[in-house]
Amino acid sequence: MENLTDEQRRQWTVDGYFVVENALTHEQVSFFSHELDRIRALPGYEPDPSPDLPIGHYRWLEHTSDLDPGGYMDRRDLLTYDRAFIDLIDAPGIFDLIVDIMGPYLLFSMSQAIVRPRNGAFPGYTHTDGGEAMREIRVTESSRPLAMKVIYLLTDVTEHDSGNFTVFPGSHMRPIPLPGSGGPALVPTSPGHHQLMGHAGDAILFPHALWHGPGVNLVGASRKTLLYNYCQMFVRWYDFEVPPDILAQCTPRQRRLLGDLGYDFRPGSYFYGPKDQEEVILGKT
Repeated sequence: MENLTDEQRRQWTVDGYFVVENALTHEQVSFFSHELDRIRALPGYEPDPSPDLPIGHYRWLEHTSDLDPGGYMDRRDLLTYDRAFIDLIDAPGIFDLIVDIMGPYLLFSMSQAIVRPRNGAFPGYTHTDGGEAMREIRVTESSRPLAMKVIYLLTDVTEHDSGNFTVFPGSHMRPIPLPGSGGPALVPTSPGHHQLMGHAGDAILFPHALWHGPGVNLVGASRKTLLYNYCQMFVRWYDFEVPPDILAQCTPRQRRLLGDLGYDFRPGSYFYGPKDQEEVILGKT
């Protein structure tokens, strides 16, 4: 399957990202935007600053700390809230590009909803995905990525400093400067940064090693996004255990992407894919 255009493949290789316009319909944008408002008052995994948890960990909380529809939210593990979140895993028009980039031996590994309101005191931050270990791992121009992410914009971002997703083009091929490395701290306004613009429904695809993060939001409107992460099978998902009632709602391909190999786990699972892996992922079964 060759679904990437020549320009998308060039930009992925050289810059480390590309944008797909109108990846979601207006109806989908409206639905997911309202869903983010709805799930604020529901229990879920949210960041917890408690000192007994390592940095970056989430705890099961009764609701988002900010119940204002335009307030800050960072919610993980979205599949239990509505079937539409499940179907977005292999959304037409985007999933084909993901398979083209990663190959068929992949898993869905994370779902996340983020709302970032206007807040001049929050300067944004820059990072790579996958935690302390993966930030030191990069691949060659011709290699498939270890992991990649799709960001779906649910609001228009057409001005600078409006909470833009900020990237450093080409940085996926370089080690990210870390605190204490001797150089200046890496921030969203460091030399080489690029604030991306887009409209509600657009999608941004990028690998785990790209330097990226949110910029400052000084404009006023809250920025809403959905983030879906994919990884190679040997990495395995790192954000949740999939409940049986969720798997029961899934198609065979969605079940496979959520870790159901069609047989009970045994040594070697996920490192060597099932015989029908390509047929399932490519939709031939």
